[in-house]
Amino acid sequence: MSEITGIIDALESKIGMLIKKIDDLEAQKSQSKSQLNIAEAENKKHLEKIAQLEASYETLRLANSLLGGDESKKDAKLKINSMIREIDYCISQLAE
Repeated sequence: MSEITGIIDALESKIGMLIKKIDDLEAQKSQSKSQLNIAEAENKKHLEKIAQLEASYETLRLANSLLGGDESKKDAKLKINSMIREIDYCISQLAE
């Protein structure tokens, strides 16, 4: 009988350790999810900043092409001609 009691005590002890380990793992999982959410928010913020910087770069490149060398002038002329065509198209649509 005392042998069975010893086995039951050992099982209770091991079950208690397993329950504690499960609780610790759940706490760690919760903390990891929180860190993941923070990292995803930072990533989103960085992606928005990249998009903003790319738009600024394009604007600066166009402005520089208006001031710069021959190839830049060619790009500026093409862009201006494209804008003029779009404006002409809009005017013709409004005239109809």
